[in-house]
Amino acid sequence: MQNQNISVVALLSVRNGTRAIEFYKTAFGAREVFRVENERGEVVARLSAGGAEFWLADESPQHLNFSPESLGGGSVRLLLIVEGPDAAFDQAVAAGATVVWPVSNQHGWRVGRVVDPFGHHWEICKPLSGS
Repeated sequence: MQNQNISVVALLSVRNGTRAIEFYKTAFGAREVFRVENERGEVVARLSAGGAEFWLADESPQHLNFSPESLGGGSVRLLLIVEGPDAAFDQAVAAGATVVWPVSNQHGWRVGRVVDPFGHHWEICKPLSGS
């Protein structure tokens, strides 16, 4: 893989993908780039928040894709690196995210952590000058 362009993009498994899309639009200012929906209303969508892309899909246990709600928690934390973490944090909370810990300066970062209504943990942050 040396000298190849490589990207890692999250695909979040959720319950109620349609509601999740609306949450991410409100909480993070995301926009839909791509969306497919089946006859049962289950979705797969590609979202972009400030140019950072991520995907989401309704969980599908038959394919071993489970949401944090089904698992009783998640194994991944997502970092949302923004210029103004305090405002972005407040916007996410106003949209329905739950505070895990408030924004503060830690280890060279301005960072706070929320859990979204679908069980995914987000650290909303930016590096401090000189870090």
